[in-house]
Amino acid sequence: MQFEDTVIPAVKIVTPKKHGDARGFFSEVYKQSDWRAVGLDLGFVQDNHSMSAEIGTLRGLHFQTAPFAQDKLVRVARGRILDVAVDIRRSSPTFGKHVAVELSAENWKQLLVPIGFAHGFITLEPDTEVLYKVSALYSAANDHGLAWDDPDLGIAWPLPPAGPTLSDKDKKWPRLHDLIEVFP
Repeated sequence: MQFEDTVIPAVKIVTPKKHGDARGFFSEVYKQSDWRAVGLDLGFVQDNHSMSAEIGTLRGLHFQTAPFAQDKLVRVARGRILDVAVDIRRSSPTFGKHVAVELSAENWKQLLVPIGFAHGFITLEPDTEVLYKVSALYSAANDHGLAWDDPDLGIAWPLPPAGPTLSDKDKKWPRLHDLIEVFP
């Protein structure tokens, strides 16, 4: 398993080894001992799986607050996304900055989005399936978000001409400067 820092060192690109032959392939997409060997000891408690039918489906930017704040390990089983993590830790030197990484079934990369970051993605292919592990259970009371289109974030979303497909909830999140301090 390969671990790479991004421009925000807390966010990591993780690329599992893929072993293939005439039958197909096998990959250990998460192995706790490999993670511990590089100093990452996260306790994942839930796996999530989403499918987005249309190109340009944008999900995010989401996060949960304590005591249900979540680390996320995101990967793509089918299709392709631009995955984005925004630092919302007020005391961080990278507060308001983001990391954007293309994840696909082909490149086999995963993105570790730690607690203190808002997370979202946009689909780049139809029928894209995204899987992610989280370190805390879902809690509706602790579910929050950040405006995906906040100009202060400067995210270069690859939008389709008609704009993104969004949930009603994702149309209403506040901008960064209006966000209450949730991660000191």
